[in-house]
Amino acid sequence: MPTDDVDHPLSALPATGYVYRTSWPVATGDLDGNLHLRLDGVARYIQEVGAENLVDAGEAEDHPHWLVQRTVIDVIEPIEFPNHVSFSRWCSALSSRWCTMRVDLVGTDGGRIETEGFWIAINSKTLTPQRVSDTLIERFASTTDIHRLRWRPWLENPGAADNTTSFPLRRTDIDIFEHVTNTAYWHAIHEVMALVPDVCTPPYRAVIEYRRPIKYGEVVTIEWTRHGPDVQIALAVGDDVRAAALLRKLSPC
Repeated sequence: MPTDDVDHPLSALPATGYVYRTSWPVATGDLDGNLHLRLDGVARYIQEVGAENLVDAGEAEDHPHWLVQRTVIDVIEPIEFPNHVSFSRWCSALSSRWCTMRVDLVGTDGGRIETEGFWIAINSKTLTPQRVSDTLIERFASTTDIHRLRWRPWLENPGAADNTTSFPLRRTDIDIFEHVTNTAYWHAIHEVMALVPDVCTPPYRAVIEYRRPIKYGEVVTIEWTRHGPDVQIALAVGDDVRAAALLRKLSPC
């Protein structure tokens, strides 16, 4: 079962420090059948906001490559189309090679989604974590007192699944590292969400933790089991769980 960490409340927007802000309209290609912004769209948006943030901070050239170890998405109120989304991004904890970055999405015509990602700075040649610059640490540390962040999994790999389905990969699912993209994992989560609509009625939390990369050509299955208000999910290649995920109802605010 998931650890108590998965109940961790996301940090509030800080009153001071470096918070990057931007906005744009919801794209029609990112909507579900109810005209709500999908989770894979949220994942794309927070990645683009992150890239803009690095440019704004003057750190994009020195830190162009990052991998996400965990993504948390709290859908407090769905963002419906048409809408214009305002984004706020700030650091909620950091160390010398990784950080957790909060991104809040707020629609001008209603809707709120809160997210947090555990991001690792990557050396593109060795594909290993690399130390970030002192200037990045100084700027990002202005919104958090947690400066010795350690990786700690929130989710355990699910055991025997009650349900299994295949998840064929496409060439467009692959990134520059020859791994499946972050957003493609969310496509798999949406396959399960369609079968448990009561769990995914806002407010709810969705979490993905990435174990090992999935590569094109591997045979991937989605395995999932429901335990009351929780749905545990695994993306697996054979018996090897490459990512664990959780859908969980949240208490109304």
